[in-house]
Amino acid sequence: MTKPLRLGIAGLGTVGVGVLRIVRKQSALLTARTGRAIVISAVSARNRDKDRGVPITGYDWEDNPVELATRDDVDVFVELMGGADGPAKAATEAALKAGKDVVTANKAMLAVHGQALAELAEGAGRVIRYEAAVAGGIPVIKSLMEGLAGNEITRVMGVMNGTCNYILTRMQSSGLSYDEVFEEANKLGYLEADPNLDVGGIDAGHKLSILASIAFGTRVAFDAMELEGIGRITIEDIRQAADMGYRIKLLGVSRMTGRGLEQRMSPCLVPCASPLGQLEGGTNMVVIEGDSVGQIVLRGAGAGEGPTASAVMADVCDIARGLRLPVFGQPAAGLKQATPAVSATPAAFYLRMALQDKPGALAKVAAVLGQNGISINRMRQYDHDETTAPVLIVTHRCVRADLDRAIGAMAETGVVEGEPVALRIEEV
Repeated sequence: MTKPLRLGIAGLGTVGVGVLRIVRKQSALLTARTGRAIVISAVSARNRDKDRGVPITGYDWEDNPVELATRDDVDVFVELMGGADGPAKAATEAALKAGKDVVTANKAMLAVHGQALAELAEGAGRVIRYEAAVAGGIPVIKSLMEGLAGNEITRVMGVMNGTCNYILTRMQSSGLSYDEVFEEANKLGYLEADPNLDVGGIDAGHKLSILASIAFGTRVAFDAMELEGIGRITIEDIRQAADMGYRIKLLGVSRMTGRGLEQRMSPCLVPCASPLGQLEGGTNMVVIEGDSVGQIVLRGAGAGEGPTASAVMADVCDIARGLRLPVFGQPAAGLKQATPAVSATPAAFYLRMALQDKPGALAKVAAVLGQNGISINRMRQYDHDETTAPVLIVTHRCVRADLDRAIGAMAETGVVEGEPVALRIEEV
């Protein structure tokens, strides 16, 4: 008779409790689908006495997750503590060295230490599975590694942080300011303890760097990511984008170019009618383009107990079935060190600025754009106060470096108040 697959779970927060529920509720189903029983040997968390709404008295307890990771009665170490370093990394390394497989939801750890962990795992003949680290319940890792393995991937993009998507769509539907919706999201518990992980694009950037590694056969390179959060987006931007048929999303885009690997996570305008434009609330969406398959769209819950625990258990089931793949889809030793490339793919841009309300101001701005090779496609001027006039410009396709140079030169004209906001318009 096949032996049960024995789990040690470190971290009993929302996701950890969700995993406990699935193992307890779906025991027969899991056995039927994998051919062996899946059981929990022991657990670890910060507080043993906390009421989690699910009993844990039937499992052994370890105060130290490293001790849990190296127990003889644990086959798979399930790391759900989070954090790029500290106990999560130490326990993961200990598990691999002790001959355990690892399942984790920790995108920060993989984005920062993925290459070293992959080399450690593969050198020890172990696997690290991490479907839950990217886009919650959406099986995007499995899609890239398995379903699309016969494709050369040309572009990966998507909305990968539900909190940011909630804030932007809530601003759109309510007419509230960024600060008002930020506070609302905070009270609802949507934000990380450090909110900049969400609104600064860091959380989503971690996820994109992992997807880029799988898609393009490169070492994870989060430190080469172009990052810009949503903190400068105003309700006026939301409204003006809608007037032109666009919606604003925190959008991640990665592609391999002749110059190297482009990776950026930044606010972009996307067409209202596109799948990304129609994405509401805390939902995530990942768009993958391959040379044979064309474009596929994956949409679903990006966080929460059920969806994320579902992704964790998908990995556990694969291990129970005996599926063993390299951590990033190719042997870690063969992953390329990609040359980082600043995004130079031409695109149209949305440009918002406040001009001094005096003759010739707009002509000076137009001249600066022209001197830097940027032509104007559309322009609008909105109601203004006694001293400044809000102006919106949509450019023809140009390179961001040229636009940044033009924006820098605008400060010398003496007619621009504050720093202009420039957002890429992404055709999807």
